[in-house]
Amino acid sequence: MSIASLLRLISLAALWGGSFLFMRVAVPHLGAVPAAVGRGLFSSLGLAVALGCMGYRPRWGRYLWPLLLLGVINSGIPFLMYALAAQVLPSGYSAIFNATTPLMAVIVGALVFGEGITAARIAGVVLGMGGVAVLAQAGPLELTPAVLGGMAACFAATVCYAFSSFLTLRLAGAKAAVDMRAAVFISQLGALMVLVPGLAVAWLLDPGLAAKVAQAPWLAWGNVALLGLLSTALAYVLYFRLIADEGPHKALTVTFIVPVFAVLWGWALLDEPLSAAHAIGGGLIALSLWIVLRPKAH
Repeated sequence: MSIASLLRLISLAALWGGSFLFMRVAVPHLGAVPAAVGRGLFSSLGLAVALGCMGYRPRWGRYLWPLLLLGVINSGIPFLMYALAAQVLPSGYSAIFNATTPLMAVIVGALVFGEGITAARIAGVVLGMGGVAVLAQAGPLELTPAVLGGMAACFAATVCYAFSSFLTLRLAGAKAAVDMRAAVFISQLGALMVLVPGLAVAWLLDPGLAAKVAQAPWLAWGNVALLGLLSTALAYVLYFRLIADEGPHKALTVTFIVPVFAVLWGWALLDEPLSAAHAIGGGLIALSLWIVLRPKAH
């Protein structure tokens, strides 16, 4: 990997690790649904500006609705799930659970898309789930119903990411007719397509939500803006440049680094505790990811 790509990789990991920090700060003030909607709005605006500066004009054509649906699965639901988790889980926890996405992709690929699965990949999945179990049972958090609900929300997000990885490959992969940049932008519009009605439902269920949002400090809104502009829009630009320069396999190695940044950001800026469970559970998950993502022998 070139020096430029390595710098992009580390920057991307820092941005995606920071997303859990931004949510952890914003969600208590705004609520989960408004924070998720704000993320979608800022990311859409950021990507629109970035693509405009590149001189790119997306051609949607007959792929508009499939890409909007992709956005619901790839962004809309995960944005909401991680915002819900941010109400109860430290940022490092959410990031470590997020790192299991490639493991979930192995399971979803085998059960739904007929992908081949090897003994090594099965071992990687089992090892990764063991790492999650260590983190859950030996970590500094008490396993209350709320904490278990936050963990379930994280896993729901990883299932969505696993499905969307296969759908993206079919809709906007190397042999597809849709440009990846158009797919990313339209997917953010798809996220808003489900998040905005969700916000209306949340307001109906909680009449005090509008007042809560109106009274939220600028710190909360600033973190939502950073979440959308930096950890989503800019991160996507870096990620797809990384894929173009180094290929998808090397780009996926960012998965190993994101939890490290998330744990460090949470410890340094939010005073979240560090524990042996972070090292043991995170280490087991990192080893399982290496088993699953390593190149096949030829």
